[in-house]
Amino acid sequence: MTGKEDLIKKVNEIIDQIRPYLEADGGDIKFIELTDDNVVNVELHGACRTCVMSAITLKDGVEDAMKKAIPEIKSVEAINLPKMC
Repeated sequence: MTGKEDLIKKVNEIIDQIRPYLEADGGDIKFIELTDDNVVNVELHGACRTCVMSAITLKDGVEDAMKKAIPEIKSVEAINLPKMC
């Protein structure tokens, strides 16, 4: 397994740990890709896609958990949400 494959495996493990919390509020998260500069791209689904708090959930919840568990990760971005300022 390459270094990138190992990181992707870890990312998916963290997403699997976070998913139940999002599902409890009617949402979900799907891993899309890990870029060469260690940015995790995801899609938010269900309530998470339309919730006004989704950007905060993404940064303060998902990204913080991801960076704590995998320090190599630079950020987590939802490709189906408007970019935060």
